[in-house]
Amino acid sequence: MASILDTDQLQTFVAIADTGGFTRAAEIVHRSQSAVSMQMKKLEERIGHPLFEKSGRGVQLTWDGEILLAYARRILKLHEEAVVTLRRPDMVGSVRIGIPDDYVAAYLPGILVSFASTFPLVQVEVICEPSEYLMETINKGKVDLAIVTELPGNEKGEILRREATVWAGSRSHFAHEIDPLPLVLFQQGCIFRSWALKALDEINRPYRIAYSSPSITGIEAIVGAGLGVTVLVRSILSEGMQELTQREGFPELPDSVITLLRGPSAASPPIACLSDFILSHFKQLQARVT
Repeated sequence: MASILDTDQLQTFVAIADTGGFTRAAEIVHRSQSAVSMQMKKLEERIGHPLFEKSGRGVQLTWDGEILLAYARRILKLHEEAVVTLRRPDMVGSVRIGIPDDYVAAYLPGILVSFASTFPLVQVEVICEPSEYLMETINKGKVDLAIVTELPGNEKGEILRREATVWAGSRSHFAHEIDPLPLVLFQQGCIFRSWALKALDEINRPYRIAYSSPSITGIEAIVGAGLGVTVLVRSILSEGMQELTQREGFPELPDSVITLLRGPSAASPPIACLSDFILSHFKQLQARVT
C-alpha cells in the first residue's frame, strides 16, 4: 500500500521551503523546532528520499524536495477547499462586483485576498464602470454589489467612507495655470467629471477637456506628464500629483461618500458574505485613520 501523506507534515514542509529554515518555520506552524525536525524525519521516511540539504545557516530543497513542494501546495489547497465546501456547502458560486476604476487598486485587493482565502470556491467577477452607470444598473441585476461615489445627504447605499474630493495636477508642471484650463477626466458617466465641469462653470473659468480616459492609470500618466488637471479623492493621489486649492484659483468640490449598493440577489450566501467582507475592510481602514 502506498504511503499516505500527512497534511500537517506537508504544511510544515512548505513553511520550511518558504522560510529556508526549521527555526522560522517552527514559529509559523506553532511547533517546537524539535517537533518540526521529527515531522520532517517522518516525511522523508514516507517519501524514501532526503528532502533538504544544508545551505549556510539554513536549508534548501533537494531535487526530490522541489518535486514534492509542487504537489504539497496543490494538496494543501485542495484540502482547504474541501474543508470549506463541507463546512459551508452554500459558499459555492459567483459574485459580480462593480467598482469605478480609480477605486480598484486602493480598496479591492485587500478585500478580495481575504475573501478568497476564506471562500476559495466563490468566483468573483470585477466590473469597472463609473458610479453613475453602476447606480443605474444594479437594480437590473447586471451586478450583485457595487462600491460607488455618492453626494453627501443623497446616499442610496450603505456608507463605507467619506472622502475629500480635490483638484490635482503635476508636481513638476504648471498645467493649472494654462487658459483655457486643460482637463483630464474620466469618461462620461463619472460623477467627478460632472462635479468638475459644474464647479468651473459656476466660477466662469474657461476650460477644455484635453483628455478623457476610463483608466486611473491613464489619468495619472497624463496628469503626471503635465498635460492637464484632474479630480480625484484625496487618498488616491499619486506621488507625482499635487492638490490644487482655492489659492491656485480652484473652486471647492463636494465631499465624496463611498457607499455599498446591493442588487436584487444580495441575500444569497456568497454575495452576503462578500458584502460583510467589504464592510469589515472599510471599518479597518477607518480605524487606522482614527
